[in-house]
Amino acid sequence: MTSKAWATSVTLVGDTITLAPTTADHTDGLARAAADGDLNDLWYTFVPQPNDMPQEIQSRLDLQASGMMVPFTVIRNSDQSEIGMTSYCNIDHPNERLEIGHTWYAKSVQLTGVNTEAKQLLLTHAFDTLGAIAVEFRTHILNSQSRRAIERIGAKQDGILRNHKQMPNGTRRDSAVYSICDYDWPAVKAHLNWLRSRPYNAP
Repeated sequence: MTSKAWATSVTLVGDTITLAPTTADHTDGLARAAADGDLNDLWYTFVPQPNDMPQEIQSRLDLQASGMMVPFTVIRNSDQSEIGMTSYCNIDHPNERLEIGHTWYAKSVQLTGVNTEAKQLLLTHAFDTLGAIAVEFRTHILNSQSRRAIERIGAKQDGILRNHKQMPNGTRRDSAVYSICDYDWPAVKAHLNWLRSRPYNAP
């Protein structure tokens, strides 16, 4: 069985959001979401500019065709609006591992609990349906908001990848690497349920 067995589109439905397979039909809505808060001005992230959304979507679909990614559009259930993107990426089926990454959300929905619910949906599917033995997260070492969010859900830091990526502004990124292993998952699942039961469960 190849990695493409894990690169199959799937819809994950939550209480307030749905993670839907990304398609070109989401282009306009995702462009509006990316313009919410001028996210591409954050130099330490890879948020696409609104005008670049068609190319971003096609790039993710190309990676899916190669078996390396499952791209999702984050849709708010209440009004069916596109509010961000996320993905399974760096899929390594022989070793039963994958990464959750390429994630961004419209500024107006950050710190509202959307990320917590999205991670719960993705982790549940990865561990309980796909049978992953580990799920990885990577972020810029200087992206303190992202690092706090990853640590908050219960992931443990594995280390730092030095000079890992070239950033759009020409700097080089050191990536902080985190993971949740299958034996961590029962406790992390309970923790996520507890976080989402709280009146304020951001980020």
